[in-house]
Amino acid sequence: MPLEKPYAGVPGTTIFDADQSRKGYWLNQFCMSLMKAENRERFKKDERAYLDEWKMTEEQKQAVLARDLNRCIALGGNIYFLAKIGATDGKSFQQMAGSMTGMTEEAYREMMIGGGRPSTWTDKKEEGK
Repeated sequence: MPLEKPYAGVPGTTIFDADQSRKGYWLNQFCMSLMKAENRERFKKDERAYLDEWKMTEEQKQAVLARDLNRCIALGGNIYFLAKIGATDGKSFQQMAGSMTGMTEEAYREMMIGGGRPSTWTDKKEEGK
């Protein structure tokens, strides 16, 4: 019997739970491998060959190659592990987050300084009280 997931309805949000962890295990292991300089160099030299050493799905590999971090998250990636890809590419976490929202780094920074995006999910939950 599957567990009830009351958090599953948060718009635009993928919660990294046990199911996501299992789905993204090899994707996240690949990301963690990038903590070693020699692995980053091997990855940069031939990304596809390096990815093929991991038991990731083809869809996960394609998402990494495209640097589609939103897709990586949907496929089980954890943002803290995925940050290793950004670091390998010389990008800051802020640059990565901006790209995931379709915003420039500056626009993303200003949004976060201003308090972030409002949560319509929270608003709807509050209305039900």
